[in-house]
Amino acid sequence: MTAAAEHSWFKRILLPGLALKAFVIGGGYATGRELAEFFLPAGPRGGLMAIAFATVVMSVLSVITFVLARRLRAFDYRTFFKRILGPGWVVFEVAYLLLVVLILAVYGAAAGAIAAAVFGAPEWAGTVALMLGIAGVVAFGNTAVERLFADVSYLLYGVYALFIVFAFASFGDQIGPAFAAHTQTEGWAMNGLTYASYNTVGAVIILPVLRHLMSDRDAVVSGLIAGPLTMLPALLFFIPMVAFYPAIQDASLPSDFLLQQMGQPWLHYLFQAMIFAALLESGTSAVHAINERIGHAWQARRGSELSHRARLTIGLVLLAVCMFAAGRFGLVALIASGYRAIAYVFLAVFVLPLLTIGVWKILRNERSEDDVALKGEIA
Repeated sequence: MTAAAEHSWFKRILLPGLALKAFVIGGGYATGRELAEFFLPAGPRGGLMAIAFATVVMSVLSVITFVLARRLRAFDYRTFFKRILGPGWVVFEVAYLLLVVLILAVYGAAAGAIAAAVFGAPEWAGTVALMLGIAGVVAFGNTAVERLFADVSYLLYGVYALFIVFAFASFGDQIGPAFAAHTQTEGWAMNGLTYASYNTVGAVIILPVLRHLMSDRDAVVSGLIAGPLTMLPALLFFIPMVAFYPAIQDASLPSDFLLQQMGQPWLHYLFQAMIFAALLESGTSAVHAINERIGHAWQARRGSELSHRARLTIGLVLLAVCMFAAGRFGLVALIASGYRAIAYVFLAVFVLPLLTIGVWKILRNERSEDDVALKGEIA
């Protein structure tokens, strides 16, 4: 592969945002459950304000993370946080592992709910299908993961575009009156910050794809557009949900609720297929980050790459533990209780260190020896 192809405009500018979207969209966002939990409580107008605020926060934190990671040549979360927190990096790893268990459990529960709602299959069948899909992709490393991010993105944005078109055609006349009737906005800022706090940690999880960045400009531009790329589908989903506010807040699968109102069976199946694909890429990004962290440590100690078999085994063991939690607690409870709790943890171990120590290192123009050498080669 030529250098131009390896570090193409797509990989330098768009891929980081698409990868962040892949991590964030997950089971709760894609099904609408997260949107009902974090944005609708502030009301229709407050929800829009919270989405806008979360978008800005994600972009700002992504810019800082991308610039710092490129300068430090830190393309796995262990290396990144060792450079920021020193020995305290272990605190982040513990928090991240808890997050992975939580989000993979959510994804497993969502896949099970889709299997039951759409096909009438046992929930475990959807959960196992997702588990095998994630393990199969992560076994082949960076190339397979990046290809998945790109391919699923085309499907996702296209289906969301169709979704909002048919939503406006079916019940668009109810959306405007709902915005007019419910004017409360209380809590929008905290809801947006809480949502962004645990989701923007995805900027660290997707560090492996940042190896394509060639300059600080690449890092800044890709970081700025990462927020909008991530939150655009949320906006397109949230607006139709408003038509049925506040009743839709209680729906386990708001997506299924809305699709039933549209009366388009083919779109119903297509949307559920898209959600499954979103679960696949989100789960893949989380497991791949752990494989990359282990792979870097393995390389340092053994001087060899982590094998495909080892990546597959790690993925399967991790997924089996998390999917058990999915069956034990269920989708709504996991999102309502677990996500809010983990958000406060990441405010402390990710957002605060990034905005203090991370910004300080950027202002000091701190760089790794590899980045200094790379600058010399480019010059």
